[in-house]
Amino acid sequence: MGRNFSTMGSMINAAGPARDKGYHAAGVFRMAERRRILIVGAGAIGGLYAAYLAKVAEVAVLDANRAHVEVIRKDGLKLTGCTESATKLAAFASAAEMGKRPFDAVIILVKSQATEAAFASIRPALEGRPVLVTFQNGMGNEELLARISDLDVAHGVSFEAARYDGPGRVHHLVHGEDSWLGPARGKVESIAWLGELMTRSGLPTKVVADPRGAIWGKFIFNSVMNPIGAIVQGVNAARYEVPEMRALIDDMATECVRVAEALGIKLEFDPMYLVKKIRSGEAPLTKHAGSMAQDIEAGRETELEAMTGYIVRKAEELGVPMPVTESVYRMAKGVEYAARAKRADG
Repeated sequence: MGRNFSTMGSMINAAGPARDKGYHAAGVFRMAERRRILIVGAGAIGGLYAAYLAKVAEVAVLDANRAHVEVIRKDGLKLTGCTESATKLAAFASAAEMGKRPFDAVIILVKSQATEAAFASIRPALEGRPVLVTFQNGMGNEELLARISDLDVAHGVSFEAARYDGPGRVHHLVHGEDSWLGPARGKVESIAWLGELMTRSGLPTKVVADPRGAIWGKFIFNSVMNPIGAIVQGVNAARYEVPEMRALIDDMATECVRVAEALGIKLEFDPMYLVKKIRSGEAPLTKHAGSMAQDIEAGRETELEAMTGYIVRKAEELGVPMPVTESVYRMAKGVEYAARAKRADG
C-alpha cells in the first residue's frame, strides 16, 4: 500500500537523482547562483540534510556539540547506512564563533524544546532576511518562530530517518518518500527555490501552499508510535507482534485523526500507512522503534511534550475526548522520569 498523496495548491515536484557514494564537498556542484543555507542542529536529520544540501548550496552548520563540530571540521561529516559519503562543511559550535553572515535560509533542526533558545542565539549573527525553515517533528515550532521574529517562516515534513552515531557521524536509517514544504508566513513562491534545491540534492521535495495535511499525517504517526516505542523499551517487534499493543496503537490513531478533523485539516495520507504495510508483510520490520526510545536510552530529553503532549492539550482545547492517547502520554511521562532516575542513581 503506497502513500496516496493528493495535490495541494501550487506544487513543485521533480524526480530526485540516484543516491551516490563516495566523497563530495560543497564545491562539486556548480550553479549559476549558489544559495547560502545555515543548518542549526547538525545531529541526525540536521546532519543528513547538511550533507545532501552541501552538494548544491553553500552550507554551514551550527551545533552546540563541540566534539561533533571539531570532527566535521577535521574529517568532514560522514554518512553511513542508506547513504555513504563524507562532506566538508563550515561548522561552528556557537553563533559568536560563526560571526555575522548572510544566509538565504536557516533550517532549524534542534529538538522542539530548544527552538526558542537556538533562534535567540543566532539572531544577532544573521544578515539580511533569510527564510526560517522547520522540519522538526514536534508541533508549534512555526508558530513560535513567527512570534519571535518578523522573518518569513516555512514549515515542512521529512520522511527520512537517521541516527547520530557520535562526533562527525550520522547513520542514514531510512530513505523515505518525498518531503513536503510550504509557507507558514510568506508566499509559496518565496520558498520554491529551496524545494528545487532539495530535490536536486537527492531529497525530492514538494512545495505547496499549505503543507499541514502532510505535516499532521507524520505528526500523528509520531505522536502514536514514539511514546509506544519508549514504553516497550525500544523493542520495535513489541509494537507489531503483541495484539494488545496493536489495538492500543489503532485506538490512539483514531483519536488523533479526530483532533485533526476538528481543526479542519485534511490529511494527505493515512498516518498509519507504514504500520499497516509492516503488519501485512509488505514492508520489513526493522529494529528502529523511534527517536523517543533512542533519546531515553541515551539519557536525552525527549520531544514527548511537542508530540503526544501537544495533541492531548489541543484535544482538550477543542473538547475532543482522547482517553487512550492521554493514558499513553501519562505512561510515557513515567517512563521518561524512571529513565532519568536510573541514570542519576548510576
